[in-house]
Amino acid sequence: MVFLGYHASHEQLPPSRLLAAVQEAERSGFDGAMCSDHFAPWGLAQGESAHAWSWLGAAMATTGFPMGVVTAPGQRYHPAISAQAMATLAEMFPGRFWCALGSGEALNEHVTGDAWPPKPRREERLEEVVDVIRRLHAGERVDHDGLVRVHDARLWSRPADPPRLRAAAASEPTAAWAASWADGLITVGHDPDEIRAIIAAYRDAGGRGPCAVQVHVSLADSDHEARRIAAEQWRQATVPAELMWDLMQPEDFDRLADPGDVEALEHGVLIASDVDGAAARLAAVAEAGADELFLHGVGQDQEDFLGRARGGLLDAVRRLA
Repeated sequence: MVFLGYHASHEQLPPSRLLAAVQEAERSGFDGAMCSDHFAPWGLAQGESAHAWSWLGAAMATTGFPMGVVTAPGQRYHPAISAQAMATLAEMFPGRFWCALGSGEALNEHVTGDAWPPKPRREERLEEVVDVIRRLHAGERVDHDGLVRVHDARLWSRPADPPRLRAAAASEPTAAWAASWADGLITVGHDPDEIRAIIAAYRDAGGRGPCAVQVHVSLADSDHEARRIAAEQWRQATVPAELMWDLMQPEDFDRLADPGDVEALEHGVLIASDVDGAAARLAAVAEAGADELFLHGVGQDQEDFLGRARGGLLDAVRRLA
């Protein structure tokens, strides 16, 4: 049976409300949760961006299911500090914490004032970061001088079982590249053919571990209302993909987004008014090779989304997948 997780979007809710939402997600029947790790929201209408690591301690202490985060150590976070944060959560909550690592977005990383590297350099940096984190989790004293620098670091509080390091990948080439080091994959989308191709690229390159898909969902009483919510809250889905990683301010995304581009919006967000129809589309994503689905209700009214989830959506996906 497919694992159905809840995505907690720090860009859209203040941390207190998001904490209440993830607690309610567990009561609603989700199998686990994940969260974003942003310094800024994608757009002004979202309006939030709390510190994911502070929130995770509270969220995991007040729930009992597994939880993960998608993060990008290497610029905003020094890898030794990321390794320490991961180890602390894994020690407090054995077997429940995982982390997915990506090469990052300028939206979050530019705040250091360091130059924003091109993607090949970011991937090279991430490989160094993964090596540093794994060595620290293994109890080594680590020196490293490359695209990141580490001086004689070691972790004093470590879990018996280090957290698994998944890869975050939005394309086939990135998924294939990550297969050499990742303990699993997470990607995003709801087109079964695209998801199947990304997962196949990872598996064919020797990728191991679970493959998860984050799905942005706008579910409302009518297609018109569901589309309106998506256009307000997740309009950055219409920004050309090749620009997404290099924009630095929410205003940049708002300026380039075209929420009237229905085709682009519906490519980025699963928009529906029928629970059974939405469940069938989610089941098709699972059948494309996903071991886990993380559902993100893109509206700010999480009570409504969670009500629809426990009111039939989760059961329908489990029945069909």
